[in-house]
Amino acid sequence: MNRNCLLSSLFGFALLGASLPVSSAFAETEAPVPSMRAPASFADLANRLLPSVVNVSVAAVLKPEQDDEKGPDASPPAGPQVPKGKAGSPLDKFLHDYTKRKAAPNRPPRRFQGLGSGFIIDPAGIIVTNNHVIEGADQVVVTLHDGTEMPAKIVGRDSQVDLAVLSVKPEHPLPAVPMGHSDAARIGDWALAIGNPFGLNGTVTAGIISSRGRNVERGLYDDYIQTDAAINKGNSGGPLFNMAGEVIGINTLIYGGAGGDSIGIGFAIPTDDARGIIEQLRRDGHVSRGWLGLRFQDVTFDMAQDLDFRDADGKVGHGAIVSQVEAHGPAAVAGLEIGDVIMQVEAKKVTGQTMPRIVASYPPGTKLGLVIWRKGAQKSLNITLGKSPVPADTLPSDTHQPDHAKEAIDMLGLEVSAIDSDMRTQYALSDDQRGVLVDHVDASGTAVLRGIEVGNVIVQVGQVQVNTPDALKEELNRVQGQKKNEVLLLVQDNDGLRWVPVPLKTNF
Repeated sequence: MNRNCLLSSLFGFALLGASLPVSSAFAETEAPVPSMRAPASFADLANRLLPSVVNVSVAAVLKPEQDDEKGPDASPPAGPQVPKGKAGSPLDKFLHDYTKRKAAPNRPPRRFQGLGSGFIIDPAGIIVTNNHVIEGADQVVVTLHDGTEMPAKIVGRDSQVDLAVLSVKPEHPLPAVPMGHSDAARIGDWALAIGNPFGLNGTVTAGIISSRGRNVERGLYDDYIQTDAAINKGNSGGPLFNMAGEVIGINTLIYGGAGGDSIGIGFAIPTDDARGIIEQLRRDGHVSRGWLGLRFQDVTFDMAQDLDFRDADGKVGHGAIVSQVEAHGPAAVAGLEIGDVIMQVEAKKVTGQTMPRIVASYPPGTKLGLVIWRKGAQKSLNITLGKSPVPADTLPSDTHQPDHAKEAIDMLGLEVSAIDSDMRTQYALSDDQRGVLVDHVDASGTAVLRGIEVGNVIVQVGQVQVNTPDALKEELNRVQGQKKNEVLLLVQDNDGLRWVPVPLKTNF
């Protein structure tokens, strides 16, 4: 098959569509089809970029108990732990999460080595990689594309976003690559990954940007670029390039097959998220993030409907709904309340997923302007970011005498009761805990579908505080009277406060 035939095969759908006979009227109104051409070769680009990508080798001493969980090519001890995802989630491996093996009894400590990738951002010898590549290492060596080895110093690292900055002392300026703007990358754009998979130095793979803004439930700052450019163990910390030769991502995670190998789904930290962190690491050796002093969730479509939350255009709104406010924290001082929906931060529209990154990009002490939605109206507030959480003072105890009677809430499939001293002891509730305690959950009810369990406390219905079973039932009846199919509950569980949309049962 010649080259023209190959291109026709690859892009036949678009070309065939353009060649089909059409009516003259249709032809006059149809927009022109843009030219679709694959790069003839990535060779020139790869040749230019390869010298800026390095191999990062680490060594550390493993204690016997750590050795139980590490293979010979595993990542450093004390590497980042991947939070458990939802049941059935395939996200269970970092690029350096290798096969476990059992150590022999009484084995003495031994050294181990691990491999990763990195890239040069300053000719003076500044290199970016992943934190999990170097965490726990007591020795780091960088190998350039030409084979030159140099000891590296860890300038700073940030485990929350999984970035680290290294420095070396070269005899001459090193070839550096520019940090591009990942926000300009579009789904479908070509992407080039360069790294050292399995220790194979200078491996180049190509693909496209498969998706943007991926949340893989790894932490607060998830905002990954997804690519199908092949990345494997050892690519950690390596660059993802655009066709201009700019770094638009730092390769960090993969969905792995049975052995944790690439199946064409890789994730990279966007450079527009990483740039400020890298600058702080270079300057200070650590990252200081702004702190709001609150907990929040993403406003789902169902939540927005339950709250009648709409934007200025009358469409279902988007934002971050506040579920908890730290006493005397920045949010409390600014006047934020539970149930407020934060819509904008410094004129940037936010959701529960994007707000942590946006807020964290500002240093402590920064004054930010917020736009919030509160019970049907928009309001502007100013907040000064704190540096670290302040101890929460004890709230005054609720002086209301609890009603000990249980109440069946058939429309949710629950039995609830007011909180008394015995229940506070039994369920380890604080003296200031307010709300209605869940005593029983019907397996055929709707609340069980949303994960509500015995011992949980229902604090609010919508944005109304409820402290007795009667108050809860009254609010539920009010919501049902509005012909709604769902109710939004603020629920306290072992992990804290969370908003839970629960379907209403209508045939009771």
